Amino acid sequence: MPYQSGLSESLGAITETTVGTEATVNAWYEILGHTLQSVPTFLDSASIQAGLAFQRGSQTVISRYDVNGDITLEFRDRGFSAAGGKGMGFWLKHALGSTAVPVQIGATTAYKASHFPAPRTGLSFTTQVGHPEARAAGTVKPYTYRGCKITGWEFSCNDNQVAQFKVTIDGWRENTATSLVTPAYAAAAYQSAPFTFADASVFTLGGTATTTANITSVASGVAVTSIVKGITLTGSIPMRDDGYGLGNAGTKSEQFENGIPMVTGKLDMEFNNQAEVYALFAANTNTVMQLDFTHGDAGGGNPYRLSFILPQIKFKTGQVTMSGPDVLGMSVDFQAYQDGSTNPVVQIQLVSQDQVN
Repeated sequence: MPYQSGLSESLGAITETTVGTEATVNAWYEILGHTLQSVPTFLDSASIQAGLAFQRGSQTVISRYDVNGDITLEFRDRGFSAAGGKGMGFWLKHALGSTAVPVQIGATTAYKASHFPAPRTGLSFTTQVGHPEARAAGTVKPYTYRGCKITGWEFSCNDNQVAQFKVTIDGWRENTATSLVTPAYAAAAYQSAPFTFADASVFTLGGTATTTANITSVASGVAVTSIVKGITLTGSIPMRDDGYGLGNAGTKSEQFENGIPMVTGKLDMEFNNQAEVYALFAANTNTVMQLDFTHGDAGGGNPYRLSFILPQIKFKTGQVTMSGPDVLGMSVDFQAYQDGSTNPVVQIQLVSQDQVN
C-alpha cells in the first residue's frame, strides 16, 4: 500500500507528438509541489420560470475546459527518470522552446546542451500526477493533463538554499480515466543531486558575449565583488490561450505566442561597491551577465554545470535600503534585451550525463 500522503505523489511527463493529443508519460520528476488543476467555465441559465427563485442545476453547463497551475522542482544536475535519464533539459526545452540536443563531450559520459528561446509552435507535453488518497483506500488516483505549454518560468537561488525552478502551465483538458503509469526513477548509481548556492562558481558582469555554432560564451567578464545573497530570473511568455471555436466541444486550440516575451531578474545584495552595479543603473549602461553553478564530475573532468548567460541586460532599479545599524542592502531589478547580434537574449547551458531532453 502506498503512503496515504504527499509521500506517494508522483509527476510524469512526455513531449506530445501532436499538440493536444494525450501521450503516455515515460519520465518522472522529483518535485517540491504543484498546483495543477482543471478550471472549467460554468454557464448558468438566466431564464425565469414563474415561482422558482433559484438557478437550476439541470440548466448549468460547462462551456469551456482549461488547465492551469505551477510545478516547482529543485534544479538538479542530471536525470530523475529511468527513461533515458531525462532531467531538467526537458523543462528547459518547454520553457524556452529550445531545440537543443545534448552533444557528447569527447569520449566521456558528459553531454552539453545549450538552450535558448525559440518559437513554441507545435511543442507541448502531457503530464500525469498521482494523488494518493488519505485514510480510506490509500490508492493513488491519476490525473492526466494534455496540451500543456509553459507560459512562464522562474529560477531562484538564495544563500544557504537549493536552486529551484518553477514553471507555470496552461493546458487543454484533464482526464481521470487514464490509468496511472507506475513511476520509474533513475537507479541509485544515476541519482541526481541539486545545485546549491554554494555551487555558484562564476558570477561576472561585463565582457563580450559571442555566439558560435549555437553556443554563447563570454570573454573578459569581471567577477562581481559585492555580496549577492540571492538571485531570481524570470521568463514570461504571453500566449493566446483562449482559442475556443465552434465544433471543438469546449476544448481550446493550440496556444501560441501573441506578445513580446521578457526575461527579467532581481538581485538581493549588500551595498558594497557603488561602481559595480549602481553606477550601471544610474548611467543606463548595458552589460553582460554570466552565472554558473558547478559541482562533481559528469565525466572526463567535466563538472556538472548550470550556466546562465545574458548578453545584454539593463539594471532598472538600484534601491539602497537602510533599516538600522546593519550593513546597507540593495535590491536591484534588471531586464535582458536583444543586443542586435546573433546572441540569444538568454542561454541556459547544461552539462550533465543526460543524452535526451
